[in-house]
Amino acid sequence: MTAFGPAAFQLVLLRRMADFQPGLAEDARLALGASLADQREANKRWQAMVRSPRSRGALARYRSALGPPEQTLRRRIGDLECEALLWPVPLWPTLRFEVLAAPDGAVWNEWLVRAPGAAGPEPAWLDELTPWSCTVDEVARAFAPVRPLEGTAPTRWRLAFTGRTAAGAVRHCTAEFTYGLLQRLAFDEDPPAGS
Repeated sequence: MTAFGPAAFQLVLLRRMADFQPGLAEDARLALGASLADQREANKRWQAMVRSPRSRGALARYRSALGPPEQTLRRRIGDLECEALLWPVPLWPTLRFEVLAAPDGAVWNEWLVRAPGAAGPEPAWLDELTPWSCTVDEVARAFAPVRPLEGTAPTRWRLAFTGRTAAGAVRHCTAEFTYGLLQRLAFDEDPPAGS
């Protein structure tokens, strides 16, 4: 790989997702035509950009790696106004990589979201929450109310909620996401009888 561009960036995303879904991540890496060495090199270069003392900031890093955003939208989150920059992600054609930036250019959030206008899933049952099927927002809407939990790393999010299986069982669970894309669903232990 010579230039660090969208293909290399996707390899960085896949490297983190492989912690939860190694099989899916390997299939996606192969679909990109990349070797494990390519992926290691992409991750090494990305980490060097992130940690560089000469770094111009996260927003400039994304623009450098991904080019001009496909779309830039104004967003209001509570009393705060920000800019949402969206880039296509060829591995997931109906998703976009979204960076939320403050007016001063500081990056508040970076994750995968459904592309504007793209039909997303509307899961009704916990059984429908399969790896890579939904974004954080889609799970939060489908199983409201949800409780956000601290992620286990900067690129991870978790939501706790209660839902029903297709068989009708009510289960308490935690959905885990990497870069905003669902990786796995962990079910809480059933409470002891009589509690």
